[in-house]
Amino acid sequence: MRKKFLAKTLAALLGVGIFTATVPEMEIVNVAAAKSIAQTYSLNFDATRGVEKTLTYEGRQIKFIAYENIVYVKNPANVAAQSLSIYVPAEYLEGGTINGYTAKNAPIFMPNGVGGYMPGEIKPPTDNDPMSKGPNAALVALSRGLVVVSPAIRGRTTVTHGVYVGKAPALIVDYKAAVRYLRYNKNRLPAGDTDKIISNGTSAGGALSAALGSMGNAPEFEPYLKEIGAADERDDIFASSDYCPITNLENADKAYEWIFYGENKYYPAMWQLQDLKARGKLTNPNLKVDDAPLDADSANNPVEVKQAVDMTAAEIKISKKLRDAFPKYVNSLKLRDESGKLLTLDKNGNGTFKDYIKRKYIESAQDALDRGLDISGADWVIVQNGRVVDVDMTKYPAAATRMKAAPAFDKMDLSSAENDEFGTADNSPRHFSNIVKRNSGGAMADAEQIRLMNPLNFIGREDVTVAKHFRIRHGAVDRDTALAIPAILALTLQNNGVDVDFFSPWGRGHSGDYDLDMLFDWIDSICK
Repeated sequence: MRKKFLAKTLAALLGVGIFTATVPEMEIVNVAAAKSIAQTYSLNFDATRGVEKTLTYEGRQIKFIAYENIVYVKNPANVAAQSLSIYVPAEYLEGGTINGYTAKNAPIFMPNGVGGYMPGEIKPPTDNDPMSKGPNAALVALSRGLVVVSPAIRGRTTVTHGVYVGKAPALIVDYKAAVRYLRYNKNRLPAGDTDKIISNGTSAGGALSAALGSMGNAPEFEPYLKEIGAADERDDIFASSDYCPITNLENADKAYEWIFYGENKYYPAMWQLQDLKARGKLTNPNLKVDDAPLDADSANNPVEVKQAVDMTAAEIKISKKLRDAFPKYVNSLKLRDESGKLLTLDKNGNGTFKDYIKRKYIESAQDALDRGLDISGADWVIVQNGRVVDVDMTKYPAAATRMKAAPAFDKMDLSSAENDEFGTADNSPRHFSNIVKRNSGGAMADAEQIRLMNPLNFIGREDVTVAKHFRIRHGAVDRDTALAIPAILALTLQNNGVDVDFFSPWGRGHSGDYDLDMLFDWIDSICK
């Protein structure tokens, strides 16, 4: 208790209440360290900091002004993780137009670099991106006349003076704070319409993008935003682009087993093994682990380990419990499809909700056929006279292959990235699923922490501003998350009057930014 008293006293003298609410026994090492934490930053954008840069895209030069590494909150918990960069097409500073946009009405494209709930780094425009295998989304956005704002965001491994400051819901808090920074500086920015902010992310970053779009101005986040000195502004956005969003985590294990139950071998991704090795949780010495650094990009582009691993008896047992719990959850949502039909499941997991998921796979396969692709190798797809008439969901798990042993997200031994994300400031992982907690023991995350991470808890509330437009993509052979999870998100949004473009691209696994031309065509369609 003496450490707690000293920390609070010193924080009070410095004029900031640092971390004591979440780390009651934190020891402040010295006054100099405490002062570095307590440093405050101006929220006023400095237009004189811009540097002109040029990149080549599709044979033409893209000139832009870069305003880089700007701290976007007054009292950052971690300066590097709470900074952003702004990139403005150079033509706008000379009164020019691009793609029908001007400095005044150009949309603001705001991608995040989060993956695996790791810290999201600032992603500058580049013509050699590891995800897109060429120009990244930021460069394409600039070529199409959008202003780009790329924020760094705290993640589960972000540490400041020995304290883990990036656990849930820090990533949502930071994304909101970056939006507020832009709104606060709307009259100082050289270009960009702060009422046309569009988020973008993949995997955990897709979940983050969905959260930002679903949780605009939610009052629960005010204490977190005030703690870091975010601008006193709105944080709702205009539109949200979400690739394979790993969201609704407390129910994601049920959905995964509803799809993959009975497939008792799995093929892990390299980033999973890297993560386990980094935290001393890798128990199978026969699995070779790549020494490449663990980062957000590796989580957003999972490389399959070719060696199959058998699930244990305990994993197979809980797989059934999770699968059996999914129908009750789906039925509690009272979702309806576009025609108004109620989507439900019986106790065996069959029903109109399953028909809806099958329809999404049928649409995907038919789109592939229409584009001249050969889908004959997909034995789970039934084609008659050039039309996809059905899909066999019993064959799908073997065709797609399971990537994760049960439970996929809330591991019984607390070894997943999600367990880490819901951990404590001293880095103790915790459960977030009641079923898993009951069957494995271990600490449970705070109920409020779990609630704040799920967009479904905010959509439809009168005191929350949801984005008007969503674009959700989930690959037809994504093994990381079950299609049911983004489907539930899309249906919930649609049932609450939101415009949603939801599709499952054929042959795509867990990845993002693979259809940038179509993404920016969609942005043009909602902004012009």
